[in-house]
Amino acid sequence: MTDRPTVLSGIQPSGDLHLGNYLGAVRHWVAGQELSDSLFCIVNLHAITVSQPPEELRQKTVELAAMYMACGIDPKTSLIFVQSEVPAHAELAWLLTCMTPMGWLERMTQYKDKTAGKRGERLGAGILMYPVLMAADILLYQADEVPVGDDQRQHLELARDLAMRFNHAFGDTFTVPTARIPPPEAGGRIMSLVNPEQKMSKSQPEGCVFLNDPPELTRRKIMRAQTDSAASFSLAQAGPGIRNLLGIYSGVTSMSFADAVSLFEGKGYGAIKASVADAVVAAVAPIQEAYRALMAEPEALEEMLRAGAQRARERADATLAVAYDNTGLLPPKSKWQGNG
Repeated sequence: MTDRPTVLSGIQPSGDLHLGNYLGAVRHWVAGQELSDSLFCIVNLHAITVSQPPEELRQKTVELAAMYMACGIDPKTSLIFVQSEVPAHAELAWLLTCMTPMGWLERMTQYKDKTAGKRGERLGAGILMYPVLMAADILLYQADEVPVGDDQRQHLELARDLAMRFNHAFGDTFTVPTARIPPPEAGGRIMSLVNPEQKMSKSQPEGCVFLNDPPELTRRKIMRAQTDSAASFSLAQAGPGIRNLLGIYSGVTSMSFADAVSLFEGKGYGAIKASVADAVVAAVAPIQEAYRALMAEPEALEEMLRAGAQRARERADATLAVAYDNTGLLPPKSKWQGNG
């Protein structure tokens, strides 16, 4: 065991990682992995709350593992694994589901947003139960901290509530996790290039720079980014579009936002966009090179994921056995230990 805090993070393999994922989350995971007992989960069970083409889902799962490592997550230091390869996630989710009030789930902001104006008969129940599975992900590994953005804070609060509810009903079982909020420096929240009032998202690809976009595509997207109508940049009159571009520049160059403002004050928007595009292309080039090298060795990737799943199962099964015992269920006989 370790005195370092256990930190669990996860991303769905339902699309490619983009610049917002990297600057807002992944780079902080990389920087903190030596200081934490870090677990990085590829949450493919969450991905199937909406329909996914099977072959594409399988491929995206492997690609996400490669991109994790290309960005700097080290499987020798951290634990990288696929959620569906650890059955305890689904098993604990059922235990937690049975003690989760429906009202708690129906009040979730994301649930209300996703179901607004839609008929219930056409929606999978996973849309409602998604936060319970997320709670199981966290509690299985006795996570002390979970990195979250604004859109996931409510889900983490549910995990905390369920941990306390379970511990009160059945005895001390789960660590009550706390939120790890990303540093507040510029670049922590990246917005869409075409609609800077919204977060950068794969659902709006024209406003999203993916980490594996070719350089010419990255440049084209940034050069088309929404800015202001003025001829040159002035912080006093800057709108969200140009502020977003300066935040991106700050993030990929590690320059402070204030220094980026000083660098570009009074310059034309075309020149600013060109500089941002150059900086982004330079920042993602080594990631793309590492990603291509990893994808060229699929057997090594598969072996890494198998080893990660084994280590994750051992940890998750230990927690699940305690949860089963405390609730009066017969503790599961682990099929991963060669006992049956």
